[in-house]
Amino acid sequence: MIGKAIKYNLKNINTDLIIPARYLLNSDENYLAQHCMEDLDRDFVKKVKKENYQILVADSNFGCGSSREQAPTAIKASGITCIIAPSFARIFFRNAINIGLPILEFPDIGNIKTGDILNIQFEKGLIKNTSTAEEFQIKKQPSFLQQIISAGGLINFARKQIE
Repeated sequence: MIGKAIKYNLKNINTDLIIPARYLLNSDENYLAQHCMEDLDRDFVKKVKKENYQILVADSNFGCGSSREQAPTAIKASGITCIIAPSFARIFFRNAINIGLPILEFPDIGNIKTGDILNIQFEKGLIKNTSTAEEFQIKKQPSFLQQIISAGGLINFARKQIE
């Protein structure tokens, strides 16, 4: 996967910052995407579309707070195709995997800036920052998680298993 990064140097970005509770009455993913991260950055969705950002980089404990499934759904529907952070809240981590949104734990986000082009090789556990020519080894996800993500989420993965 190759994509352009948008970065927020903020720890503990919680699910209420990702998708505020006032928008949870509508479960349509496109509606949720319109309001993604707006309490953190009111122009997030516009920036993602205008600048063609695909990779969200944030600091530790991303997705903490309530266990709302809509948080990773809003991010994915906004156009983000991968999230990188030093750590994730466990429930957010699982919810992201369940919908097929790749997330990577990478402790050294200081070497990534907004606008950097990243080449992520999940199977090798490698991030190449093509903007700076740096390469970073990351902890590879177990193959079963990679299979779930590749299938587009847990439901699609389960369907393929019973076919």
